[in-house]
Amino acid sequence: MGALVVLLVIIGVVIVAAVGIYNGLVVLRNRCENGWSQIDVQLKRRYDLIPNLVETVKGYAKHEREVFEKVTAARTSAINAGTVKDQAQAENMLSGALKTMFAVAENYPELKANQNFLMLQEELAGTESKIAYARQFYNDTVMKFNQKQQVFPSSVIANMFSFKEKEYFEIEEPAAKEPVKVSF
Repeated sequence: MGALVVLLVIIGVVIVAAVGIYNGLVVLRNRCENGWSQIDVQLKRRYDLIPNLVETVKGYAKHEREVFEKVTAARTSAINAGTVKDQAQAENMLSGALKTMFAVAENYPELKANQNFLMLQEELAGTESKIAYARQFYNDTVMKFNQKQQVFPSSVIANMFSFKEKEYFEIEEPAAKEPVKVSF
């Protein structure tokens, strides 16, 4: 009788531990998804700012059509990205196109003094900071989630319930690892 009670207690402890591990994995998975949603919100804000910025610059630099087409194409590519890796690549392309556009804008002193342009520039810089923060939060959460799946005993529960590792949102191009410089 005493051995049966000990066995039931052990089984109970194992079940409680397994439920705790499972719930911990679910919480981390949900935090990853929430982190990605926060990145998505900031990226959409960035995408909404870009057409206004392009139109403002276009008014001063009409003959720079190729630059505007690259920014527009990069924005479209970023909006339509499907995976985290695709999104990172599209964001790299968009950042590069924006840098080119800001370099072109340097040649127009009257544009640099335009209040609308200055406001858009400030909003974009603020949005870039928010994206960086959201990316850091997301990647930290992905690291915790992936680690929890790899260590024993939670790896057993993760495999039993088919938890999949999440991708980091990384910038791959060395030039893109530098902060976006918007200076006028």
